[in-house]
Amino acid sequence: MSTVTPPDLPVLPSPVRWSSATAAFQIEGARAEGGRGRSVWDTWVDTPGKVKDGSTAEPGADSYHRWTEDVALAAGLGLDRYRFSISWTRVQPTGSGSANAAGLDYYSRLVDDLLEAGVTPFPTLYHWDLPVPLHEEGGWTGRDVVERFTDYAGIVAERLGDRVTNWYTVNEPAMTTLQGYAVGELAPGEFLLFDAIPTAHHQLLAHGYATRVFREHGATAVGVANNHTHVYPLTDSADDRAAAAAYDTLHNRLFADPVLTGRYPDLSAYGDVDLPVRDGDMDVIATRPDFYAVNFYNPTTIAAPAPDIPIPFEIVPTPDVPHTGFGPDWGIKPDALRDLLIDLADRYPNLPPVVISENGASFPEPDTADGGIDDVDRIAYIDGHIRAVGEAMSAGVRVDEYTVWSLVDNFEWADGYTQRFGLTHIDFETAKRTPKASYDWYRRVIAENRK
Repeated sequence: MSTVTPPDLPVLPSPVRWSSATAAFQIEGARAEGGRGRSVWDTWVDTPGKVKDGSTAEPGADSYHRWTEDVALAAGLGLDRYRFSISWTRVQPTGSGSANAAGLDYYSRLVDDLLEAGVTPFPTLYHWDLPVPLHEEGGWTGRDVVERFTDYAGIVAERLGDRVTNWYTVNEPAMTTLQGYAVGELAPGEFLLFDAIPTAHHQLLAHGYATRVFREHGATAVGVANNHTHVYPLTDSADDRAAAAAYDTLHNRLFADPVLTGRYPDLSAYGDVDLPVRDGDMDVIATRPDFYAVNFYNPTTIAAPAPDIPIPFEIVPTPDVPHTGFGPDWGIKPDALRDLLIDLADRYPNLPPVVISENGASFPEPDTADGGIDDVDRIAYIDGHIRAVGEAMSAGVRVDEYTVWSLVDNFEWADGYTQRFGLTHIDFETAKRTPKASYDWYRRVIAENRK
């Protein structure tokens, strides 16, 4: 892909908050320090062949030791908020029992430093790092993990709730269900196909209980960060449109409907799905969020499946669009974000204010940043998507916040260090931080939108 830096800066039709994001396992390193336990991602990276480049998350960006540099980067951008995640295994090494003081101390220092720098901390309680002992007991397939998660929320809220009032509960439950439990592309690597759907219910239930815990400790803004995609049928044929609707139900509505309507969508396209719903569960899940968080990266194009494919859809590349470093399935089509936001507002008349909780792109970049990184393709991607948000706002969608993924280059899960999303380059040999051209560009966008 070849682009040029947009000549003017995007300006939204009304003020929003500006943010950037990271996640604990992807940037902290220090896997064996401070009493931290093991998560399913530790098992994944320690299993040969699971990570594309054979790397691990150690030391990575080494933010456990260099968090003050990340706070300085956040402040240097002029961010209103910094989204980071709290590692469950740092707080509760086995996922249950008493708190680990060293882990809580680390996040307490991070919160204090952000506040001192004038950046509001916006933590995510769960960004995929399920403790291994809980996985061995069934993980998100069972109900016990919901109680453990609620206890974990209470521990964190008790320690940080005097200074932190904005929380994400669970990050991308769709990807945990679909990639982690259904097809095994991500940790914990289960291959349950549609038997993975109960994990959606348990994650959403955990979100609902955590929401109540945080509010009991003074939180003013709590929500779940759902990964959404705008779904296009490959053609206008009835079969392709039916396949697209089936995929939209699985990826989008399965995770949005319960939170926003208190009901699950019709899952009959996936056979006799047995959701483990008990009395009162839907009321907990539908505890009204203060905002609705949308992680968005790319559209998804769907075709009717071939006769020998045992699922009701086939994902195909979106035609006639460029793509990010992840390849053709990660097409770049900013107006898909606009259309998604408008569709969400139409589908859910009671939609809370929207927060774009992740949006960004990876592109091939060198391991070292000598001479800087002129990442014009990333600038073009973010520029297009900010403008798409503005178009949705002009169409009547209330968007209160926009977040770039990510503040720094990170360990990109099963792709290791082959994908770089950061506004800041990380030399993974030295952890040296070098702001890219996109960092300065985003800083100027934020300043321009505050005029």
